[in-house]
Amino acid sequence: MTTLRPRRPLTLRDVSEASGVSEMTVSRVLRNRGDVSAATREKVLTAAKTLGYVPNKIAGGLASQRVNLVAVVIPSLSNLVFPDVLGGISAELDDTGLQPVIGVTNYSPAREEMVLYDMLSWRPSGVILAGLEHSAAARAMLTSSGLPVVEIMDTDGDGIDTIVGISHKRAGREMARRIVAAGYRRIGFVGTHMPEDHRARKRLVGFEEGLAAAGVPLEAREYYQGGSSLLKGRELTERILTRAPNLDFLYYSNDMIGAGGLLYCLDRNYDIPNRIGLAGFNGVDLLDGLPVRLTTTDARRVEIGRRAARLVAGKDALPENRIVEMVPTFMPGQTIRDTLS
Repeated sequence: MTTLRPRRPLTLRDVSEASGVSEMTVSRVLRNRGDVSAATREKVLTAAKTLGYVPNKIAGGLASQRVNLVAVVIPSLSNLVFPDVLGGISAELDDTGLQPVIGVTNYSPAREEMVLYDMLSWRPSGVILAGLEHSAAARAMLTSSGLPVVEIMDTDGDGIDTIVGISHKRAGREMARRIVAAGYRRIGFVGTHMPEDHRARKRLVGFEEGLAAAGVPLEAREYYQGGSSLLKGRELTERILTRAPNLDFLYYSNDMIGAGGLLYCLDRNYDIPNRIGLAGFNGVDLLDGLPVRLTTTDARRVEIGRRAARLVAGKDALPENRIVEMVPTFMPGQTIRDTLS
């Protein structure tokens, strides 16, 4: 077992050497002060971005100084998943003297860069951020920050420092196995467009792999853009069943639209789970208030938040491979026929 290892943060000297100008000139450029030519300014800014250098805003502080903040970067506050993650983080930091500070990216790589730039400039004690996919500039800033970095929610990829999460491909494959074992064969998928929702994309990849292993095709898909809602789930379910009325199972990329689909099917008096089965993903508390319990997968979000916070706070050591992988848990609910254990 090892603990998170701090790395040397970049300094003005590193940018000075990379750009070929003095540290004083670098300082003037980065503070947007002084009479500096456009060519020199561009040279300094390019070097700083390439290196991943972020200025230190702790007035009069040393480059190694830290404040008692933990930068937590998530894609959304409206998504029901992330408040639970934040709750887990907050609970574990409560007795440490560390305070989480939240940045929201709206699933935008460019916005993630801006959020990280601002947060890292205050020299927090660590960074917790959702996902493994980041721009080159964001990765450079995180790698060069000298801080403990914990990427959460996903283990399907390469991390910068430490990873805490689940395999979304595994979750998709497992759901496919359960659906096929229950006897369903005409299966559709309803979910978000996935240029930036990488975890949903990986679940779909795993789902299709699981179906293919059983010789079952994915017969129909329905995609949407923007946030998830019950209304959107109802609309998408109507759309896909109008287009492909013989489908006998619908797999949704999250519980919110899955719950909307369930309400649509109940309104239309579908025989659930015999005529049609349904499943979502995440295991959110919203499902407790539905007239029928939606089949889903518990993504372990509170535990992921807790484990990430414990690592940043130095409460836990971690395996040599610097990956803490949790197992997504299948929750059968009432919208799937009895499956294999």
